[in-house]
Amino acid sequence: MLVKTYGSAIYGIDAVLITIEVNISQGKKFYLVGLPDNAVKESQHRLVAAITNIGYKYPRRRIIINMAPADIKKEGSAYDLPLAIAILAASNQISNEHLNEYVMMGELSLDGKMNPIKGALPMALRAKEEGYQSLIVPIENAREAAIVDGIKVYGFSHITEVIDMLAGNTIGVPVSVNTEEQLSGQRMDSIFDFEDVKGQENIKRALEIAAAGGHNVIMIGPPGSGKTMLAKRLPSILPPLTLEEALETTKIHSVSGLLPEDEALVRVRPYRSPHHTISDAGLVGGGTYPQPGEISLAQNGVLFLDELPEFKRSVLEVMRQPMEDRIVTISRARVTVSYPASFMLIAAMNPCPCGYYNHPEKECVCSPGVVKSYLNRISGPLMDRIDLHVEVTPVPFTDLAESPPGEKSSNVRIRVMQARKVQERRFAEHQNIYNNSQMSAKDIDQFCYLNETGRNLLKTAMAKLSLSARAYDRIIKVSRTIADLEGAENIGTEHLAEAIQYRSLDRESWGY
Repeated sequence: MLVKTYGSAIYGIDAVLITIEVNISQGKKFYLVGLPDNAVKESQHRLVAAITNIGYKYPRRRIIINMAPADIKKEGSAYDLPLAIAILAASNQISNEHLNEYVMMGELSLDGKMNPIKGALPMALRAKEEGYQSLIVPIENAREAAIVDGIKVYGFSHITEVIDMLAGNTIGVPVSVNTEEQLSGQRMDSIFDFEDVKGQENIKRALEIAAAGGHNVIMIGPPGSGKTMLAKRLPSILPPLTLEEALETTKIHSVSGLLPEDEALVRVRPYRSPHHTISDAGLVGGGTYPQPGEISLAQNGVLFLDELPEFKRSVLEVMRQPMEDRIVTISRARVTVSYPASFMLIAAMNPCPCGYYNHPEKECVCSPGVVKSYLNRISGPLMDRIDLHVEVTPVPFTDLAESPPGEKSSNVRIRVMQARKVQERRFAEHQNIYNNSQMSAKDIDQFCYLNETGRNLLKTAMAKLSLSARAYDRIIKVSRTIADLEGAENIGTEHLAEAIQYRSLDRESWGY
């Protein structure tokens, strides 16, 4: 007897509908075809135990299972549930009357318990697009999938519960999630607040500009000057996630298996801080079966790279294209997948191996050649892609001991959100542009008018600092953001002057 059930395969951060065809006939062999990986092939042993342990009989006959389309790799153990249901229906142990109404996925334990899976949200989105009205997943994944409107999501903890609902013995209750309530519950008051940072007003100003325009930042300074402390507080001044951003970020965390069990949505902007020993694949994504890397997990959030020169040069160089295109493409012999990579890069580094080059009080013990070699671990093309270069100096003891608390993050965030609203109106008719850092050369010409005084100022700076064309664009984008923060319609010379000072690593004193 031939029976069909329906599941999903994850392809990048999207899902593809999979039709599982099971035919049982005379004979005693088991055939599983349709490009399954080893985890899927091993499902036979789990299915035998699970079906037997819940009181049904595993058919000792010729079983042929086809997973279509056959040109898409089927990975993981999440196909256990639709395989088991199809086998039971094909052997006439349960009814197959309503199987075509459901997409179902779930890993089975040997006792029939359903274990959580990866990618429930993209599966729900695909099932809705394909016209299905119901999705069956493990109970741990139900809230995540239920974020999608227009499809009923049933969460179960055991395969017998699925069988009872399909047979009509019980009435399944769809899981309900209020998306607006989930988003309104964003935790905007972080444990890390700019109020805790004493002094460093110029650095906090630079980070406010970065947050307002979505700009990349590198902080350079001696150990203990507060670079990591400041970076950890940047998410506290970023605007809350929109529904579109939350869904996109949640999809990435879902397919990576990193979504917390009790969370239906990623409700706060991600903050990722990988160690400098990370590999190329760990940072940008990849592997035998491609998975999102740290730059994709930081989608719509912050990627913090501490001790930037300690990262392998090859690892840093592979970031160059994703930083420009906001997407990373992983190509393998049989598959090519793309992951979004729209993130804010916040990097920190010491000025030299000992950490005290250009220090106002402590003497550097590194020779000029050693300092230059250390700085040259970061290539010029990568440095050009970082909008703001900020020197961080140690805070004097008197400021630490006597200064009052700094400005609260909530106050800074209000100014950032106001600037973002200006940009939202500006780019309302421009697809895929949401902030100033994403402007193309054509957009710069349209939205960043410079008067003659401003052009002369920028021309002088370009000549004295030997800036590249990419650095020229970065300065104009940053000056546009500074003008937005001040509510100015056009870019003034004071805005340009402030933006130029954030190119400190272009100066000859730093060896660039």
